[in-house]
Amino acid sequence: MKNILIIVLTIISTTAFGQKQKSKYQEINFKVSGVCEMCEDRIEKVLDAPGIRVADWDLDTHNCKVVFNTTKISELEIHNLIAGIGHDTDKVKASKESYDNLHGCCKYRSDVNH
Repeated sequence: MKNILIIVLTIISTTAFGQKQKSKYQEINFKVSGVCEMCEDRIEKVLDAPGIRVADWDLDTHNCKVVFNTTKISELEIHNLIAGIGHDTDKVKASKESYDNLHGCCKYRSDVNH
């Protein structure tokens, strides 16, 4: 009886620990338009938001790395946060109004009419 109990407990514990839980954190990488260190500060500051664990925008490559909790914020919400402060992303273009509010040295669009 003792051996049967040990076998059953072993099977139960193996099954319980063998199940892989899906991580609630996801890492994404995407392009964000910007031209200077002020842009970098602005982008990283807006990404200091609930649900975002890591945010890093690289000035040279324009690549933005974000690690976030998928139960607290969505990828689209992250793109909308950035566009809301005037920076275009791969998925969301900043409105003319938010773009126009950027400092002069932060303007990155080549068209005159923006």
